[in-house]
Amino acid sequence: MHELSIAYAAVRTIDDLVGGQPVVAVRLRVGVLAGVVPDSLQFGWDVATAGTPLAGSVLTIDRVPLPSTCLDCGHRAVTEHPPPLSCSACGGRALPTAPGRELEIASVEIQDRPEEGEPQ
Repeated sequence: MHELSIAYAAVRTIDDLVGGQPVVAVRLRVGVLAGVVPDSLQFGWDVATAGTPLAGSVLTIDRVPLPSTCLDCGHRAVTEHPPPLSCSACGGRALPTAPGRELEIASVEIQDRPEEGEPQ
C-alpha cells in the first residue's frame, strides 16, 4: 500500500511548511492516473498524522478528471476513472490529453492562534 508512504510524505511536507502549528484540514488533488486509491490514502492519513501537529486533521481528496480525445471520431470527453479509455460517443480508442498524474497539496488550514489575553 504505497498510499501510506504518500501520506507520510505529505505530512512531513506540510509540517515543514506550517512550522509545527496545529493543522485543521488538508486538501489534496489526485489525478486519475496517479495510481492512488483514495480510500487507502484516507486510511493512511490517520496513521501518518498520529503524534504530529496534523493529528485529527480532516483530509479531503479531490480527484482530478482526465480529459481525452477519441482517435477514431475526435470526440472529446473527461473521465473520473482510470484506463482503459474508450470513447463515450463511438466506443473507439480514446487518448488522454493531459498527464493525469497530479499529486498536489492544494490547501492547508491551520488552527488560529488565540490573541494575547484570550482564553485558549
